[in-house]
Amino acid sequence: MPKEILVLYYSRHGAVADMAKLIARGIEQVDGMAARIRTVPSISPTSEKTTEAVPHEGAPYVTLQDLKECVGLALGSPTRFGNMAAPIKYFWDTTTGAWFNGDLIGKPATVFTSTASLHGGQETTLISMMTPLLHHGMVIVGIPYSEKELLATTTGGTPYGSSHLAGPNSDQPISSSEKTLCIAQGKRLAEIAKKLS
Repeated sequence: MPKEILVLYYSRHGAVADMAKLIARGIEQVDGMAARIRTVPSISPTSEKTTEAVPHEGAPYVTLQDLKECVGLALGSPTRFGNMAAPIKYFWDTTTGAWFNGDLIGKPATVFTSTASLHGGQETTLISMMTPLLHHGMVIVGIPYSEKELLATTTGGTPYGSSHLAGPNSDQPISSSEKTLCIAQGKRLAEIAKKLS
């Protein structure tokens, strides 16, 4: 049985979901490793919204059991004013039991994001996603500059994690450099998870 890494994301227009698939591709390039892709439901700004137990399309919703069973985590969110989107934050607010039990201590984690503009808060969003992971005792995995695309990209890509420039209408395709960095990030996470587990 391969060891699984949780690829958890929220995506509004599809770019973060596409990045999640690329990161999963990188994870599965490592022998004995597999990706478990999950998402979170949207939330309502005026009251808690009831959602069906299974989404109509895309990945299933994450459970706390997914956190416990997986040997690593890739966490993705679109940028909301330089921060993670509310549905991702809401999910982490429900993980007190996992924190209390130490379910994530010592597991590697990495983060990724998509923004409408190049300077729209990519790095602060990535750092905001790291904060709850550090509180859970996870080991943060970035992208080293040995990945040459970090120096060549004119779109997204940071040492803190993969990023994508979606454009003001959220319709820009993921660039070649961004794809390469997503796959490399997933592969690096899986290699480290394999060593640690």
